[in-house]
Amino acid sequence: MQIGSTQIVDTFAEAFRLRFVRVVVTAHDSHWLEAALRAVCGYGTSVLGCDAEIGVERRLDPTETPDGRRGASIMAFSFSPEGIGRAIANRTAQCLLTCPTVSVFDGLPAAAERTALGGHIRFFGDGFEKTKLVDGRRYWRVPVMDGEFLAEETVGIEKGVGGGNFILQGDTLEGTLLAARRAVAAIDACPGTILPFPGGVVRSGSKVGSRYEGLRGSTNEAFCPSLLGRVPTELAAGTACALEIVIDGSDEPTVAAAMAAGMRAAAGPELLAISAGNYGGKLGKFHFHLRHVLANS
Repeated sequence: MQIGSTQIVDTFAEAFRLRFVRVVVTAHDSHWLEAALRAVCGYGTSVLGCDAEIGVERRLDPTETPDGRRGASIMAFSFSPEGIGRAIANRTAQCLLTCPTVSVFDGLPAAAERTALGGHIRFFGDGFEKTKLVDGRRYWRVPVMDGEFLAEETVGIEKGVGGGNFILQGDTLEGTLLAARRAVAAIDACPGTILPFPGGVVRSGSKVGSRYEGLRGSTNEAFCPSLLGRVPTELAAGTACALEIVIDGSDEPTVAAAMAAGMRAAAGPELLAISAGNYGGKLGKFHFHLRHVLANS
């Protein structure tokens, strides 16, 4: 299969089950909203080393937020309900409670499984916090130096999919970077997904395991151009740069749609091939065959 001059390798991306929360963050203006998003999404790239994979799902107009202010929806993913509960509570306490004018709301109010958010952070109020019930949803108001921090008592947890991916292979660094940016822009428009890595792109694609004891993941040498001739390769002839796009999403169809959108946007004269990372089907239950994903999008 080809998209223009770009070969679509006959392979699959291997993804796995994660749990996720969706949180709506609002602020007084775009400056403080962006400050809050940078802080809360920091160090949130891979569950191999971070407490959560976290990113901005989309920006929200004031007409779309519970308090009529500028906002954004963020999604955070981790392996277990307990893990994602700890991660979102800690990140909210450290990064959103501290940011001027910010409020936090549940983005999955219908979810049956819940974890404490405002119910955890309220203790910072040292007895001066207050609770309020609005339309059946409970909030906590914590006094802070610019007024009050408002947070929903709990947030919902749902099952999601982590690790959908494809790998761009280009004949120059500049061209591959341009293709990656096209892919990221296309996926950013896909609801229900996040790209947790810097700028939406991973240059350090990994494999499971390592020759070093205790390391769960290590460099995927088959996609490293600097190792050509030294190890078996999965790079197309002439590849000088490979970059991976990793997608977390709310379910399989959502991740597949985002993969298709990203691959179609990335394909072009800069790219020799688009491949994917998998572990022979041994890591994750979700297998996204690239040609099938594109044919059905």
